Amino acid sequence: MWRSRVLSATRLQSRHSNTIRSISNKVLNPQTLGSNPNSHHFRSLDFYKQSSCSGIRFFSSSVTESVSEADVITEKNDGGGSSSIDELWKEGVDEVSSALDDVFDIGEINVESNAESGDGDVSGESLVGFLNWVVNEKNREVFSVTSRCLEVLVKAVCGELKKTGAYKLWDLVKEIGEKGDGVVTTKMLNALISLFSRLGKGMAGYEVFSKFEDLSCVTNADTYYYTIEALCRRSIYDNVGLVCEKMLSEGKLPDGGKVGSIMGFLCKGGMVKEAHSVYLSAKEKKIYPPQAAVNFLITSLCDRKKNDVDNVRLALKMLDDFTDEEKRKYAIKQYTCVIQALCRINDIDGAKSLLAKMIDAGPPPGNTVYNTIINGLCKSGDMADAIKIMRMMEDRGLKPDVFAYTVIMSGYAKGGEMEEAAKILTEAKKNHCKLTPVTYHTMIRGYCKLERFGKAVQLLEEMEEYGVQPKADEYNKLIQSLCLKAADWGMAQKLMEEMTKKGLHLNGITKSLIRAVQELEEETKVTKEASVET
Repeated sequence: MWRSRVLSATRLQSRHSNTIRSISNKVLNPQTLGSNPNSHHFRSLDFYKQSSCSGIRFFSSSVTESVSEADVITEKNDGGGSSSIDELWKEGVDEVSSALDDVFDIGEINVESNAESGDGDVSGESLVGFLNWVVNEKNREVFSVTSRCLEVLVKAVCGELKKTGAYKLWDLVKEIGEKGDGVVTTKMLNALISLFSRLGKGMAGYEVFSKFEDLSCVTNADTYYYTIEALCRRSIYDNVGLVCEKMLSEGKLPDGGKVGSIMGFLCKGGMVKEAHSVYLSAKEKKIYPPQAAVNFLITSLCDRKKNDVDNVRLALKMLDDFTDEEKRKYAIKQYTCVIQALCRINDIDGAKSLLAKMIDAGPPPGNTVYNTIINGLCKSGDMADAIKIMRMMEDRGLKPDVFAYTVIMSGYAKGGEMEEAAKILTEAKKNHCKLTPVTYHTMIRGYCKLERFGKAVQLLEEMEEYGVQPKADEYNKLIQSLCLKAADWGMAQKLMEEMTKKGLHLNGITKSLIRAVQELEEETKVTKEASVET
């Protein structure tokens, strides 16, 4: 027949230190533990090291009856007498409940990430298994789990960062929470979502989020932050949109730093409009994300791969929030990014308007801003305004670079205005001692288009004077134009010889073209002579 005894050691001498500090022996019950798959943990696991403080032990000599039906006997170190079984049982249960509560005290337990370290500490996974035994139906009448106990267990498992322990803990929390006794709290569930996020288990974190209502818990700002973080880390953006929409509808936004992180997560996933919605919602609640997050959002809205007109408009409007002069002073990159985006969507007027604001209120525009607008104007064929912007640039003490001159020359060349292009080239040579191959290529192409090959050859010869070494491609295109349009194989032959002296090689197709034009000319000459003789 079962006999269970609760051995209680002497209380501490101080009345204020009467808490039971250790359970000196294992918790053993063959019948109850036999059905628990984690029972092997408890047959060889000391929750506390041996000490002179009070201890509690369950043991039996039979396997025929349950704990609730056992006899209870106590022995006191001070030699006290015996009491009735009911009184002793009640006292024993109270002592065990108190001891179990102390087992999960934060200040008492040191959970190691390696459960097999052999130093006597308790792993979080073992504690989960023990608590599973506690909430077993056969033990439910004897033991109860408190919020404090479960909260400490959650903290212990989260500290270990192990997948197996995390999933076992989540199963235990669901089992306890579905009883609806208020033991599970929002703080615990948030910790679980964060744990799954760090483990890279985004869908597991989302499952915890979706169970809040079933577990009688209410979401808060941290709930949404940890859930979005968990999903974005695994690029599960379909569910991120749903979570984000719910967060905004409930108005539960975290602090500024976390709002900035959410904006960054969404931008990296291409959800820039959702990120902008988070920004606007935070702005309404006077929650201010870090400036770096705001800058990243503006840059993402102006993504050159998408060129979305609506996104660019949103980015342009966000610049109005740079009311602080100090912030605006260091926002040149964002203003430049918006101007480039406006030019890409062909909103040149919007870019010019923003340029005027920069001149009036800052940040002061640099060469990149002016060059972007000049390039946009030249592509649209508005050369007068392009020259005007370049002159404005000079009036503000900025020197137009080679890129600006080349862009304007290209605009004139496309329109066949080579005289105007030549004037700009002259000005560029005056202000810069070294030009680029693109500059000369633009002019040579323009002259070839008008079949003014003499000018083209002249430019090819003067390239070296301005620090530009002609490449094989320049010769190749000019020779092809000479052969196909002017049928001047003599000049083409001369250029080919010049290439050979410089160590450049003409491709085979162009060489064949020169021979073909030469043969055609000789054949024509022979035909003419024959016709004259007849």
